[in-house]
Formats: sequence, structure tokens, C-alpha cells
Amino acid sequence: MRTIVAAGILSSVVALGFIVVALPAHAAAPCEDMLKEMRATKASAKLNDADAKAVEALETKAIERCNADDDTRSDKFLADAMKIMGK
Repeated sequence: MRTIVAAGILSSVVALGFIVVALPAHAAAPCEDMLKEMRATKASAKLNDADAKAVEALETKAIERCNADDDTRSDKFLADAMKIMGK
């Protein structure tokens, strides 16, 4: 009986260790940082209607990819949006 309880506790501690190690990796991903930068640029940008729609569409795609942990594609969409805004 003690062996079963000890094994259960050990398994729980190991699982908790994996969770703690994995948390910092998701805390500050690059796509979130780039998204903040793009939104700050967008707030001060003077865009015509067509460019504003293009930036909005790229932001939507970037958020979708960022939420899916596809930082590379998210950052590409955000870089394209920044180009439209002249940055």
C-alpha cells in the first residue's frame, strides 16, 4: 500500500515539475511583444481606408497564429502590417 501511495505522490511531483518548467516558455512569447509594438504603431498611424483594412486583416491573422503558438507566421503578418504603416 505504501508503495502505491509513494508512486502516486512521486508521479504528482514530477507532473508538477513539468508544468512549472513549461510555464515560462509561454509567459512572454515574441508574437505578443511584436503585437504590442504593432498596435502602438497603429494607434499613431495615419492610414487611408484601404490600408487600415489591410492592417486590420493582417492583425486578425497574426492573433490567430499567435494563439496557435505559430510565432513565425504571426510575426510575418505583423511585419507586413508594419510595412504598410511605414515602419
